[in-house]
Amino acid sequence: MPRRPDPDVRTALVERAAQMLARREPVTLRSLVAGTGASTMAVYTHFGGMPGLWSAVRQEGFGRLAARLSAVERTDDPVRDLMALGAAYAKNALDFPDLYRAMFDAAADLEDADAADSTFAQLVECAVRAREQGRFDRDVQPLDVATRQWLFGHGVVSLVLTGVLPAASLDAHVPPMAEALFVSAGDSLETARASVRDGWATFSSAR
Repeated sequence: MPRRPDPDVRTALVERAAQMLARREPVTLRSLVAGTGASTMAVYTHFGGMPGLWSAVRQEGFGRLAARLSAVERTDDPVRDLMALGAAYAKNALDFPDLYRAMFDAAADLEDADAADSTFAQLVECAVRAREQGRFDRDVQPLDVATRQWLFGHGVVSLVLTGVLPAASLDAHVPPMAEALFVSAGDSLETARASVRDGWATFSSAR
């Protein structure tokens, strides 16, 4: 009788694969299961083989990010919410650095192709609300604001995770870059600064 998938074994293999990928270690069936207590057959039981494993690694990363972003409290200040989502994004990356780096390895298809889009859509939704409330100019495209926020956020986070920049760079650079982005979208400096401060405070309080 074939073994039933074990969620704990599946998670252990996914996290080990992400760790090996981040460390640039060669990943084989034997090296993957070494020290986990699982057999090489577990890779086929849970993932159908190595290609399925890599898809699962990316999927796990986006799944954890989606859960973190969905837990962010929404308020009547959409610009604050944009910044709070950015803070949750950064905190998730610091909590799961190996999975975070694996998420952007596009060589492996996602099991659920909409997973990445659903996380990004939360930024777009907040930018839409900011435009509707008059915080952003009417001719501003929410997709552009969300894209630019993700670009600089991902850039700083990636440099911190690879050791190029110290962790303090997140507090030093992310808030002022967000302020500049939101002001360029039409917000006033005073209101943008207050919203960024309140939203980014959730990053510090979560550490």
